[in-house]
Amino acid sequence: MNLKNTLLLFAKWLFICVLIGAFSGSASAFFLVSLEWVTQFREHHNWIIWLLPIGGLAIGLMYHFYGKEVVKGNNLLLEEYEKPQKTIPLKMAPLVLIGTLITHLFGGSAGREGTAVQMSGAIADQFKKPFNLNESDRKTLIILGISAGFASVFGTPLAGALFALEVLYFSKITYKSILLSFVVAYTAYFTVELWQVQHTHYHIPIVPQLSLIHFSWIIVAGVAFGLTAMLFSRSTLLWSKLFSKYIQDTPLRPFLGGLILVGGIYLIGNTKYIGLGIPTLVESFNSANSWYDFLLKILFTGFTLGAGFKGGEVTPLFFIGATLGSALSIVIPLPIALLAGMGFVAVFSGATHTPIACTIMGMELFGVESGTYIGIACIVAYYSSGSVGIYHSQIVKGSKYRLYQRFRRKDLQDF
Repeated sequence: MNLKNTLLLFAKWLFICVLIGAFSGSASAFFLVSLEWVTQFREHHNWIIWLLPIGGLAIGLMYHFYGKEVVKGNNLLLEEYEKPQKTIPLKMAPLVLIGTLITHLFGGSAGREGTAVQMSGAIADQFKKPFNLNESDRKTLIILGISAGFASVFGTPLAGALFALEVLYFSKITYKSILLSFVVAYTAYFTVELWQVQHTHYHIPIVPQLSLIHFSWIIVAGVAFGLTAMLFSRSTLLWSKLFSKYIQDTPLRPFLGGLILVGGIYLIGNTKYIGLGIPTLVESFNSANSWYDFLLKILFTGFTLGAGFKGGEVTPLFFIGATLGSALSIVIPLPIALLAGMGFVAVFSGATHTPIACTIMGMELFGVESGTYIGIACIVAYYSSGSVGIYHSQIVKGSKYRLYQRFRRKDLQDF
């Protein structure tokens, strides 16, 4: 390929990245503003939680009649990357957007990453036909969609670019994909900035000098974070299987699930464990949480998503990890904010098998000073979280795969 063709190819992909980043960033900005509005409305009108079953029925009917092809969500993106079949329908974007807003408006416990990634993935995949791209290039489009969605919704472009590559376990990743993933992540990130949409900020004021004793406590905490990630992943899968087994009519699953959730919220007597849970998450950096906070969030989120409500898993994972880390500060002699920050990203690392991206995300959110603590915690959580993550279509490869093969003596994909 001569220099002219190389420059034209570079210009084409740069243009594609700018388009995907701009569209995905704008979609995420709209989503974040809308999500904040429905959250505030729910918090000021708690009576609306009683309508959660009706909201669940609306989501169930919407996907039953219009969204059967896209109901797999993030797993569809991973499947299309590994074994391309057909272009992801653009309707995935509005369906998951509406479904997630309904979930949060009426009090379901869910996140936002899945929504942003699905919207961006669907948007990115539409560029295959107008630019006459082949199947190999389509894999790059899916990477770009995941990168743009993650980077824009959390305000972490470095982590977003790496997450898109690592969640696919660098399977058949090209140097072109790596470069473009960073370009589209920053484009999406700055697009959200241009829309003047704010992200939540966190702070770790004290990071002690690393010592052998501190290292030992990081290992202990990392194992706890990994086991918690395993519990979350398996409980979400369990609830999904139970609903599928005992309730054949898919629209009824979120309706009946909503009834049970409303009962649970009423029995607990507060709304601490519904929605994103950002106030509790932020507070966990300042004061120790109750030991059961992370367990109740696992229960509410796993049940909400398993019943068929829409939204992501990642922000609940942040809540779970931060509140667990905060609670562990009672027995582990490390600063509470540091433990909360470690849990914030380490549980996410274990549940998604992405320790590199999570380490970078921790440094983007909390500062590079905490990078050593966060990196060790993410790696330990990754290795102690088992073989099943929140993305059931994710291909497990690398050293973790070989380690579990050695002890289990079977293919981890059978789990």
